[in-house]
Amino acid sequence: MRKLILAGTMIASFAALADEGMWQPDQLPAMAQQLKAKGLEIDPKSISKLTEFPMNAVISLGGCTASFVSPKGLVVTNHHCAYGSVQYNSTPENNLLQNGFLAHSLKEELPAAPGSRVYVTEAVTNVTDKVNQHTAKLTGADFYTAVEMAEKSLVADCEQAAGYRCQVYSFHGGLEYYLVKQLEIRDVRLVYNPALSVGKYGGDVDNWMWPRHTGDFSFYRAYVGKDGKPADYSQDNVPYQPKSFLKVSAKGVAEGDFVMVAGYPGRTNRYRTAEEVQNQFEHYYPAAKELRETLINIIRDTAPEGSEARIKYESMLAGLANYAKNFTSMIEFYGKSSMLSDKKAQEQQLNQWLAADKQREQQYGKVLHQLDTLVQQGQQHQQRDLILGYLGYTTMMPTAERLLRLAHEKQLPDMQREPGFQQRDMNRFTSGLERIDRRYAASVDKAMILELLKRYAALPKTERLPALDQFFGIKDKLNLQQLQQQLDKMYAATTLADKSVRLGWMDKSVAEFEQSKDPMIRFAVAMYDTNKQLRDAEKQLDGELMKVRPQYMAAIIAYYHSLGKPVYADANSSLRVTYGNVKGYSPKDGLYAVPFTRLQGIAQKDTGVEPFDAPKAELKLIKDKAYGDYYVKALDSVPVNFLSTVDTTGGNSGSPTLNGRAELVGLLFDGVYESIIGDWNYDDDINRSIHVDSRYMLWVMKYLDHADNLLDEMVITH
Repeated sequence: MRKLILAGTMIASFAALADEGMWQPDQLPAMAQQLKAKGLEIDPKSISKLTEFPMNAVISLGGCTASFVSPKGLVVTNHHCAYGSVQYNSTPENNLLQNGFLAHSLKEELPAAPGSRVYVTEAVTNVTDKVNQHTAKLTGADFYTAVEMAEKSLVADCEQAAGYRCQVYSFHGGLEYYLVKQLEIRDVRLVYNPALSVGKYGGDVDNWMWPRHTGDFSFYRAYVGKDGKPADYSQDNVPYQPKSFLKVSAKGVAEGDFVMVAGYPGRTNRYRTAEEVQNQFEHYYPAAKELRETLINIIRDTAPEGSEARIKYESMLAGLANYAKNFTSMIEFYGKSSMLSDKKAQEQQLNQWLAADKQREQQYGKVLHQLDTLVQQGQQHQQRDLILGYLGYTTMMPTAERLLRLAHEKQLPDMQREPGFQQRDMNRFTSGLERIDRRYAASVDKAMILELLKRYAALPKTERLPALDQFFGIKDKLNLQQLQQQLDKMYAATTLADKSVRLGWMDKSVAEFEQSKDPMIRFAVAMYDTNKQLRDAEKQLDGELMKVRPQYMAAIIAYYHSLGKPVYADANSSLRVTYGNVKGYSPKDGLYAVPFTRLQGIAQKDTGVEPFDAPKAELKLIKDKAYGDYYVKALDSVPVNFLSTVDTTGGNSGSPTLNGRAELVGLLFDGVYESIIGDWNYDDDINRSIHVDSRYMLWVMKYLDHADNLLDEMVITH
């Protein structure tokens, strides 16, 4: 029944398509008529075939999207997606973030940050029946564990082929499951990034804003062994030869043109309940925003600009600031919108529709109430959970806890271990430990821990954890000086700041952890039982949610089907396609934002002070009107960024923006401030994505940074 409902919904929905929707590639052939009317020139069937052009040129970096743009494994993505690798290779003496970097030959290319990967999706298989086959009578933690075991078994079978990474993804809240098979390329190298004053021009001030003038692009290269198979970094490795790569358009796009984005969007929440919406916007976002802003200030105060410590935390700062601004917009537009009342009205309409038919009422009538009850249960300790969750932004204590958990997990057969601690995860685990050297300063880490523990200590005693209270001597009234002294001693005495020591703990036994005198290890040992109890409780709740949410989604899908409304799965980091047109918008009454910005806008914004400090050479080129091959008469300039109606979210960063012939005309890198709330509620009038124009990329490469070797390597169409 589930499959019949879904298939029928998808087909019916195509008659009422708008630009909303992050579509699975195999849905697109049924949309051929609409796509061709929009401006797609290639066969829509080719987009559904992941091993054929253009989809096999679209790749994941594990958090961002990218694409191949040459037969020699050259990869283009956003500057902010390569930020961590640029930071990793930067020092105060040679700050590649500030100065930019260009390898003029393969020998000059630099290893990306440890753990950097290129993932090429090769197959997506529906495995719903296999995941659910032994779960019908199970509930709670038993259900959770059964699903997890089924997923691990499917992944283990899939990964028998060397060089592949597989994962089972849940769609429609667990109504369907798909196994995704990806080629995992482990040798990734930094090739080129423009200077920060180009790649992050406008900084946090312009983030999520329009007009925008940011050259948000960078290049990697994927390497493999001489046999063509994925291999660890080696000087003997050779560039990967992709089956397809994207041509880069020097013609670009004009207002009204069709554009399509293929990528790996992270998470959307468009089918959440009114209860979840209200809690997220009225409780979680305000608290998380304030906490992020506090951590930003701590890092800036503790690590002065230009210091080695600041370089280590630049990537974290960028991430914290990005979502602090994101949450600000969420809160602002939620307050102005009718989203909550609309969601409540939709749920009332759904319940009325269910009640109108005895079979529907019997099947789905109690689902919404059951779901809301479980959601409220999960919110009981949310203030404490938020503080403890943000401890993940610190380094030493979470590292010790993960190492101890690994020691416990290694006592089990591999298939019984938790995901993240299996043998297949050890390369990633090791890379995470290695990266710490370039992303950790004790002074910053300690300052963040102190702030978070102060907040934790202010919670009611009923909300605190006895083990954590006991370890830090936290009582009803916090002795801040005593806490500060204890942290000073812990950071002074721990040896986990030494990479070789950290890596050595991966092979230690539980008994060795329990006998250790390292204060960070002692903390992990003291908290282990409590942390396990919290994880077990979370599994129990998640298992209940995993039983109920698919029923809720099945009810929504059936209801939407009856209305002829489009149904697509919420984003879940799997490969999706979205499409639209180049188009401006009206952010407020009396204003209209045109869809292109120009080189002149860079000079107009420039103050000579970061983040509006364009390179002097670039300003001279603009002043001299040295537009070269990328001049656009209609704009009397070179276009820098443009707007479109494509439906995107986080994870889409770096996604190739394609024209109707599947040529690269830009890179998706942001959305406008007014559309941030689109993760929860799509609005066709204000939903706009921001792209860096391929013509600006080419102009910077040719005239500013003289990256002629890369331009010669790519196929550029005019």
